[in-house]
Amino acid sequence: MSDTATGGQGHDNRLPGELLMWVLIISELVVFGAGLIAFMGVRLVDPAGFGAAQDHLNRTGAALNTVVLVSSGFLAAQALVWARRGMGRAARGALVAAAGLGVVFLWIKGQEYLAKAADGIAWDTHPFFTFYYLLTGFHAAHVVAGVVILLLVAWRNEPENIEAAGAFWHMVDLVWVLLFPVIYLLG
Repeated sequence: MSDTATGGQGHDNRLPGELLMWVLIISELVVFGAGLIAFMGVRLVDPAGFGAAQDHLNRTGAALNTVVLVSSGFLAAQALVWARRGMGRAARGALVAAAGLGVVFLWIKGQEYLAKAADGIAWDTHPFFTFYYLLTGFHAAHVVAGVVILLLVAWRNEPENIEAAGAFWHMVDLVWVLLFPVIYLLG
């Protein structure tokens, strides 16, 4: 593409990754967005009950998980930089490390779920927990998928593959960055 076609900046104006990945990402963002809107709508009916239920969450673990996922997203982005520079081994290491941090996220989330179970808190304890388990569980399923994708791409670490996997992984990050304050911090 010529500099004229890119506004004289020398930038590539194409959408990164594959179109089908973007269709998936947008559809997933719509689903999560609808879930968050429903959560906030039901919360309006019972703010005191939602507040009391929210006090049973592990905000420290959730904050740590935010740092873990954002760090993982950084590593996924760095993998693309390194792959484009021909540093395949470094790119592969960054992808494996990003996937490893995804596993750390899942372990921390699993510990929170186990603590809720030990306290007798289930999905049907209160509408707050119905949404909590649905939204965070659906997100955790996306983390599992993302870990698998990152590991597959680490094996075949061409820049195009890393770009598509990174787009998905950044969607997973974005969803958590939205879930964390709404579920754990919204007063």
